[in-house]
Amino acid sequence: MDKDSIRKEIDSIDSKIIDLLSTRISYAKEIGKLKSEKGEEIYVPSREILVFKNLLTKNAGRIEESALRAIYREVISASISAEKKLVVSYLGPKATFTQQAAVKNFGSSVDYRPMPSIPDVFTSVENKDADYGVIPIENSTEGAVFHSMDMLRDSSLYIVGQIYMPIEHCLISRASTVSGIRKVCSKDQAIGQCREWIRRNIGNVEIEYAESTTVAVKMARDNPDIAAIGSQIAADYYGVPVLEKGIQDKKNNQTRFLVIGKNAVAKTAGVKYKTSLVISVNNRPGALYDMLVPFNQANINLTRIESRPSKTKAWSYNFFVDLEGHLEDDNVAEAVSVLKSTLPSVKWLGSYPM
Repeated sequence: MDKDSIRKEIDSIDSKIIDLLSTRISYAKEIGKLKSEKGEEIYVPSREILVFKNLLTKNAGRIEESALRAIYREVISASISAEKKLVVSYLGPKATFTQQAAVKNFGSSVDYRPMPSIPDVFTSVENKDADYGVIPIENSTEGAVFHSMDMLRDSSLYIVGQIYMPIEHCLISRASTVSGIRKVCSKDQAIGQCREWIRRNIGNVEIEYAESTTVAVKMARDNPDIAAIGSQIAADYYGVPVLEKGIQDKKNNQTRFLVIGKNAVAKTAGVKYKTSLVISVNNRPGALYDMLVPFNQANINLTRIESRPSKTKAWSYNFFVDLEGHLEDDNVAEAVSVLKSTLPSVKWLGSYPM
C-alpha cells in the first residue's frame, strides 16, 4: 500500500472510532439517568479501576500501557461529563501541582475551580459548590501536609480517592543566571524538597514562603531578582523562563493527593482498598500499644501512622492511621469496633481504592 492508501484506511478507522465513542457516551448518559433516579454518585473510582484492569487485560501489551491509560482517562472523563458536568475544586491557583493531580484523576472534561486554601476546598464541597475536592496530603520527602490532616479530622467529608504523582521541581526566574538571584520563593513543602540543592547551588540566599508554587512563579514573573520553585507547566503558563530542571533533592520525589467528597465509597468486589482513620487515645503508659493490638490480632497491615496535636487539650494527640482493606471487610470492621469500645474517639475518614 502507498502512503495515500494507508491514510485513507486511517481515516476510515477514525470514523469507526468516533461512531463507537458516540455510542459509548450515549450509554453513559443512560447510566447517569439511572444513577440520578437512585441518588447514586456519578464518579465511582472503583468502577474506573475495573475498567482499566479490563482494558489492560484485553490490550495484552499491544499498546503501551501509559498511552492506553491516557487515552481512556479522557474517554472516561467525557463519559462522566455526559452523565453530569462535575465540578472539582482544588488547591489553587491555576497550574499548581494539585491541579495537575486533579486533571490526572478526572481528565479534562470536568469543570475545575481553584481555591485559595485547603479549608476553602473543603468548604466548597461541604456547601455543594463543588462535587469533589483535591488536596495534597503527604510528600515522600517532606512528609505530611498538616492543614489537610486537620481539616480531615474536623470535616464531615470522606476520602473517596487518592492520586500519586511524581513531582519535578524547576528553578524559575527572569534572572539571566543563578548568580543573579537574590531571593527564592515557593510553598514551604517545595522549599523543603529542594533545600539541599538550594544550599549547594545558591548558598545563603533569602528564602520566602508563598501560598503555593504558582504564586511564587507569579512573584518571579514580576521581579527578576526572585526565583521560584515550581513546575514546568506553571513556568509555561505564566511565561517565566526555567533556569534549572529537576532540582528536587530526591529524584523519586512523589506527592500523594486525596479526593474528598460528601459520600463514602462502598466496597466493590475485585478492588483493593485503603482505609483512613483518626484515633484519639487515653493519656497513659501503653496507650499507643493498646491501639495497635486490635490491628495485629485482625491481621491488618498498617501503611501509615502520623501523630497530630488534637488542639483540644495541651499535649493531647490524635493518630492518623492508614491501613489495607475496606471498613466493610470483616477483619477491619472487627478491629474498629474493638477500638471504639475502648478508646475516646475513632473517626472513619473513608475507604477508597488503593
